[in-house]
Amino acid sequence: MPTTLSLPLRRLWTLDKFAYSLRVFLAFSGALLLSWGLGEVALVIPLFLGIIASALSETDDSWQGRLQALLVTLACFAVASFSVQWLYPWPWLFAAGLGLATFVLIMLGAIGQRYATIASGTLILSIYSMINIEHHGGVPDDGPWHQPLLLLAGAAWYGLISVIWCALFSRQPVKQSMARVYKTLGEYLVLKSALFEPLRDVDIEARRLALARQNGKVVEALNQAKEMIFRRLEGQRGDRKLNRYLRIYFIAQDIHERASSTHYPYAALTEAFFHHDVLFRCQRLLDQQGLACRRLAKALLLNRPFDHRQSEQALEDLRASIDNLRDQRRPAWRELLFPLEALADNLATLESQLASAHNPDADEPRRDDALFDRSPSSLRDAWERIRLNLTLASPTFRHALRLPLALLAGYGLLQWLDPQQGFWILLTTLFVCRPNFATTRRFLTQRITGTVLGLVVGWASITLFPQPLVQSLIAVIAGVAFFANREKHYVIATASITLLVLCSFNQVGDGFDLIWPRLFDTLLGALIAGLAVLFILPDWQGRRLNREAAKVLTNCRGYLDEIIHQYEAGKQDDLAYRLARRNAHNADAALSTVLTNMLHEPGHYRKAEADDGLRFLVLSHTLLSHLSALGAHRHRLADDEDDATLVPLAREIGVLLGEIAEALAARRPLRALEAEVNALLERLEAPLAEAGEAQAPYRPIQSQLRLIAQQLVPIGEAANRLVMAGAGAGASPEASAAAA
Repeated sequence: MPTTLSLPLRRLWTLDKFAYSLRVFLAFSGALLLSWGLGEVALVIPLFLGIIASALSETDDSWQGRLQALLVTLACFAVASFSVQWLYPWPWLFAAGLGLATFVLIMLGAIGQRYATIASGTLILSIYSMINIEHHGGVPDDGPWHQPLLLLAGAAWYGLISVIWCALFSRQPVKQSMARVYKTLGEYLVLKSALFEPLRDVDIEARRLALARQNGKVVEALNQAKEMIFRRLEGQRGDRKLNRYLRIYFIAQDIHERASSTHYPYAALTEAFFHHDVLFRCQRLLDQQGLACRRLAKALLLNRPFDHRQSEQALEDLRASIDNLRDQRRPAWRELLFPLEALADNLATLESQLASAHNPDADEPRRDDALFDRSPSSLRDAWERIRLNLTLASPTFRHALRLPLALLAGYGLLQWLDPQQGFWILLTTLFVCRPNFATTRRFLTQRITGTVLGLVVGWASITLFPQPLVQSLIAVIAGVAFFANREKHYVIATASITLLVLCSFNQVGDGFDLIWPRLFDTLLGALIAGLAVLFILPDWQGRRLNREAAKVLTNCRGYLDEIIHQYEAGKQDDLAYRLARRNAHNADAALSTVLTNMLHEPGHYRKAEADDGLRFLVLSHTLLSHLSALGAHRHRLADDEDDATLVPLAREIGVLLGEIAEALAARRPLRALEAEVNALLERLEAPLAEAGEAQAPYRPIQSQLRLIAQQLVPIGEAANRLVMAGAGAGASPEASAAAA
């Protein structure tokens, strides 16, 4: 029986939101017990608001890092809360302070994600302080310190729980993040397998586009895992379990490189082997390896054995299928057998990496296991990051100007209309107004829908359950539901927080009187946020599409340079190589995100650039796939080896990539590249012609460089279409500044 019960509990423990929700439940329950024990039910509201603000400001760290972040957070909260308390009676000073503080806090987010999280939580607590003061009818004359201290007490209470939790279970988030990496890798491999489906007249570009978007999710998961491991490794390099997860992370990076590699155009393989089962075997192997990645994710979470026998069998079947092709000795197939064998070798290495990921301790330790620290190293470095963002070309700077104006508009409307509980207008504007239109529109509709749903459920709850204790329990459950759903199910999260507000405020007043003001204020706040993102320095994604596309090519060139360096100096997964590879994939993911946001913008802003951008994304991701294949075959070239003569040609390809990137960044037309690329291709194919097709050995480096070079003209044409579309749309002053 204990075993039967333990498995569901273990599965529950593996959920990434379970621990977060449990911490919030403990914090809310403790605050509720304290208020009921003291007979001061009114304490619930400021304590709950402080807990919520602190939980929203939580950063992922070791317990030492979390303690430092908590102290900084509480200091920011104290300054914000007392400033609101002191400035509240003077509207003009209050408005000036609100605008200036919002601008400064948003700009602090340019330093890094940790600072952005704390700054966002500070803004939220500021408005919570306003709501709390408004609820009490203004700043009390006898004890102006009382309410801010209660808010800080709630924030400190959750922070204490968080620090203790980090100390007790510091590696659980790392384990969950690594499981998320392998799950997304599995989904990537399953999507990649669809490219080998032996069907004619399928939309390959649509499948490649889906693959590029999934690659963005893999990159995001890898980045999150890296940050989690890095924060916990600070000062704990000797920790055996952390080092084990570090090796699992490096294996995931290697798997990603091999999974994203492309050895030959799939359409040509489909045409040549349409009546043979070899492509079906490739598809099945990739599909089984994707499923194996998912099983590996579960095995890591549950500490149970990992079974990948099905993918091993699929690999053997692919080998047998290739052997059958070779035995038929058809001249038309001879040249295509080499990339098929290279593909099989690549997938065989991927299979062995899957096996080693579950037992990384058996592998030899890496010579270079350093991780790149993206956080600022000094105050000067932090200021330099802020300074570089003090331009209209920066989305952060635009948002730092837009959001204060939106909040000031809400505050002015509040002063003019004098609505009941009017500071909910500012809170809605803060939550809904995002740096770009697509995200703002999504949050706007979800916020309104969730608020209506929460008000209906809240009305039913305080009607059917008038007992204060029951309503308090409902508020606690609603608070937990908010944090469990706020990232993936925002409608449910908004409904939950609305339910918490109604049940909590009903303890010290009449919750029914809050229903219509809450709905009215939400609609006003959402309207202000929508108008702000439309008319105040709107950050239309098309205006920076050329720059994001240029970054992709620039980072692909850097990746190619590091690959060639490895061919010259020998294969080594050092920090420089891994960083170049990660930067290339990060740029690819960023372009995919920009295009996704662009597709949700109004049609007259989206124009034809979105279609041109999607075409560019497919081509650039194909380029990255060929680079990954080139990187997968790294080895040191001997001075007398034939492939050593290809290094100068690879550098010429890098120069052309850089030229296309510069033209894109400057938004200027690109010169014709056909003649130069054709000459480059002739030089790449010259060794084959000299040796004769029958005697020429298969050279993966030559093959991949040829495939990369073949992408240059289509990429150049796609870049020109982006440039012409941007020029045709007419450059705004902001766009001109961005291109400069």
